[in-house]
Amino acid sequence: MKKNENTSYSGATIISVLLHAALFGGLLWGADFTKVSHQPAGQSIEAVVIDPSVVNEQARKIRQQRDEAKRQESDRLRRLEQQADQLEKQREQEEKRLRELRAEKLAAEKEAREAETERKRISEARKKEAEEQRKAKEATRIAQEKSAAAEAERQRKVAEQRKAEEAAKKAEAERVRAEQERKKAEAERERQLAEKKRAEEEARKAEETRKRKLAEQKKAEEAARKAEAARVEAERKAEAARKKQAEQEAALNELFSGLESESANRGSARGRQIADEVAEWSGRFVGIIQQNWRVDQSMDGQKCRLNLKLAPDGLLIDVSTLSGSSALCRSAIASVQKVSKFPMPSDTDVVAKLRDLNLNFER
Repeated sequence: MKKNENTSYSGATIISVLLHAALFGGLLWGADFTKVSHQPAGQSIEAVVIDPSVVNEQARKIRQQRDEAKRQESDRLRRLEQQADQLEKQREQEEKRLRELRAEKLAAEKEAREAETERKRISEARKKEAEEQRKAKEATRIAQEKSAAAEAERQRKVAEQRKAEEAAKKAEAERVRAEQERKKAEAERERQLAEKKRAEEEARKAEETRKRKLAEQKKAEEAARKAEAARVEAERKAEAARKKQAEQEAALNELFSGLESESANRGSARGRQIADEVAEWSGRFVGIIQQNWRVDQSMDGQKCRLNLKLAPDGLLIDVSTLSGSSALCRSAIASVQKVSKFPMPSDTDVVAKLRDLNLNFER
């Protein structure tokens, strides 16, 4: 813009010089060059007369031309300045538009980079999630296989435990039966031996009586009658003794089955101690079972009695319903099965009572 202003000033200077030259030329053109002759002594003078009105007119025209030139130059400069301002505004607007375009481009590139980063992150997250799901499925499958194997092993052990207990029961029954047979045989042998001895003694006495008192036939017959009566009485007593022995053996059998033993133990201090410990451990078992017991209001006022078969180490072998509400009993059985294994005391007599246990449940 300064270059345009310098060019304008140079043009104005040239125009001003030309106008002054034209003014000077006009003055010379309008001058009256009339010669006046004076006859001074020894010398002649020539004068040029200029009309002032012509000069003023020429000056006025020159001023008007100069003012017009200035005005035109001013208008031209103003137009140039307006054009320059307009061009500057257009340049600024163009630069602003370019800056906005560059900012939009940078924002778009940033959004594209962020979108690509997000896409990669989502892709990695999906891959990671898929891998975690695969690992979770694999872990679940392994856990299920282990659980199934553990359940099969537990069932195998329970079956073996049942077989062992059944074998022990059979062996115990066989031992009791053999013992009973032995006692019966021993009792029969002793009875026969006693009868034989008694018969031999009677025969000996009869022979002595017969030899000693052959003459006393009547007395001998009486002695024989008494001997026969004694023999019959002896047989009666022997039969009574045999029946008593059989009753004692039956009582012994009941003792082995636990019926007479329980009655005998309760009648003694040891029996009371065992009964107290069994009651205490039964209460513990009920408390353990109730920790996992799920009941509802519909079971209020109901009762249930269950029988538990336990191994010596407390492992649950079987549970069955003895009496009571079927709904309450099903709930109690499910709770018992969740326990699976119960703690057992160190006293083997108490353990023997707890292995076949009846428990009562109420709501």
